[in-house]
Amino acid sequence: MNAARPPAPDPEYAVVIPTLGRPSLTVLLAALAGSTGPRPRRIVLVDDRGPDDPTPLPAGIPGGLGELVEVVRGGGRGPAAARNTGWRAVKEPWIAFLDDDVLPGPSWAEELAADLAAAGDRTAGVQGRIEVPLPEHRRPTDWERVTAGLATARWITADMAYRRAVLEDTGGFDARFPRAFREDVDLALRVLDRGWELVLGDRRTTHPVRPADRWVSVRTQAGNADDVLMNRLHGRGWWERAGAPRGRLPRHLAVTAAALAALGCATVRRPRAALACAGLWFAGTAEFALARVRPGPRTGDEISAMALTSVLIPPVAAYHWLRGLTMTTTAHRPAAAGEGVKGPDATASCA
Repeated sequence: MNAARPPAPDPEYAVVIPTLGRPSLTVLLAALAGSTGPRPRRIVLVDDRGPDDPTPLPAGIPGGLGELVEVVRGGGRGPAAARNTGWRAVKEPWIAFLDDDVLPGPSWAEELAADLAAAGDRTAGVQGRIEVPLPEHRRPTDWERVTAGLATARWITADMAYRRAVLEDTGGFDARFPRAFREDVDLALRVLDRGWELVLGDRRTTHPVRPADRWVSVRTQAGNADDVLMNRLHGRGWWERAGAPRGRLPRHLAVTAAALAALGCATVRRPRAALACAGLWFAGTAEFALARVRPGPRTGDEISAMALTSVLIPPVAAYHWLRGLTMTTTAHRPAAAGEGVKGPDATASCA
C-alpha cells in the first residue's frame, strides 16, 4: 500500500500595498491579521506621499503583523512606481498586490494560498475576485456605478498576485503611468505578449465605494492621456484585448468641437451658424446628462451634479486627450533602467 503523499507546502508570498495614508489602511491590515490561512512572509507598505509630507502613516498595526510589516518610501511618483519599489524590496516568489482601500475576505490568505498552489508553470499571475457593495435601498449614483465596474475589470491590482520571476522579466509596472489607471492593464498585456497566462482565482476582496465629491468624474478625465500612451505602447487593438470599455471620447470631442465652432461663428458674426453649432452642443450635452441621470437615484443633488459635470467633462476629456498627444519626450520618454519597463515596449512608437 502506498504511503500517503505529504501535503504541499504553503506558497511563499509577500504582500505589497501602495498607500497615501488613508484611514482605510488600518482596516485593511486588521482584515489581513484576521484572515485564516498562511500568513505572508512580509508586508511592505509603500508610503507614496510626497517627500514634503513627513507625517507618519495611520497607527494601529494589528497584533501579530508588527514583525511582518515594513514601511518604505515611494517618493510620490504614483502607484506604478510604488508597486515596483515594493516588490523589489522582497525576495518571495509570489507578490500579492493590494490597494489600500480594499477589504480582504475572512479566509483571504487561505484562498490566496490555494490560488497560488493551483497556478500552472506558465501562470504569471492570479487575480482576486473583486466585489463592490452597492446600496440596496436605492439606485447607485454615477460614481458608485463607475466603481462597480471594478468587479468585472481584468487584471486590476486592487487584488492581483504576480510571480516575482515575471516581474523581473518584464521590468514590472511602467512608471510612466502616473495614476491608478491603465498601469495594471499595460503590465498584463506585456506579460501575455511574453507567452504567460493570467487566471482568475477564487479568493474574494471587497472594494468599498470611496466617498467623493461631485467633481470626481471631471478629475478622472485625466485618464484620457494615459489611453494615448496605451495606444502608443500596444496599438489601438488593446481595448479589445483588455476587454476595456471604449468610453465616450469621440462624442466628447464632437461636443467640444461644436462648442468651439459656436464661439468661433459668433466671433465672426455668423449668428445662424453659431446658433446651429450651439444647438449641436446643447443636444450632445443633454444626451450625455440624461444617459447618466436615468440609471441613478434621480435625487436633486445627483441631477444637479450630473448636469454640471456633463457640461465640463467633454472639454476636460478633450484637453487631456490632446495633452497626451502632445506629451513631451520627457513625460513619455522610454523608461529608464529601474523604472519598470523591459524590452521593445519601452520604445514603442505611436500607433
